[in-house]
Amino acid sequence: MAELYLIRHAQASFGADNYDLLSDLGHVQSSLLGQYFAQRHNSFDCVITGDMLRHKQTAKGLTDATSVGNVKTDAAWNEFDFDSIVSFYLKMYPEQKPGESAPRSDWYKVLRNAMIAWSNNQIDNPTETWDAFTTRVNEGSQRILQSDYKHLALVTSGGAMAIFMMHLFNLPVEQAIGLNLQIKNTSVSKFYFNKKGFQLHSFNDVPHLNTSQHLSKITYS
Repeated sequence: MAELYLIRHAQASFGADNYDLLSDLGHVQSSLLGQYFAQRHNSFDCVITGDMLRHKQTAKGLTDATSVGNVKTDAAWNEFDFDSIVSFYLKMYPEQKPGESAPRSDWYKVLRNAMIAWSNNQIDNPTETWDAFTTRVNEGSQRILQSDYKHLALVTSGGAMAIFMMHLFNLPVEQAIGLNLQIKNTSVSKFYFNKKGFQLHSFNDVPHLNTSQHLSKITYS
């Protein structure tokens, strides 16, 4: 069977004007991930990314270390527009907006509630419906199943990864949203696949960071 390494992007620039850029730590995370694969002589037939800067910048850590020449973009693996979803949600429930000095965990609670409302079609005028989001992720996964790749890396975002898992295991929406919020930056989830489907081997691993030297580099944003 073929191998799929499903990778969440490195830490993005939370709180900055442009979230869709890796932070300084994010660049370090992606470099360490590439070094990890290179040290183990992992090679990829192809690296697929969503069409977002944080995806492509993370993939560069892989391609620089492993000399992968075949890099493709598939916008099906783009993240949903969480800024828009949260904004619409807070217009409906302004009392839930965290204060200026609120911890990041308070914003995660808002995001979770907003995603649940979005999935129930309770948010007016979202930039993309929940059904459209889940459909495009499923279409992206079907293209992988029909490919001839044997060793494939896919760099995407936590939301798309959670929807992939939701389809694969027929998970309830709330459980899929819970998965989204626990996926680590540059984590690797490994699957085996053939034309018939995917089989999970491991989920949300960060072996390149799970050492005494790099534990402080584990992040979720």
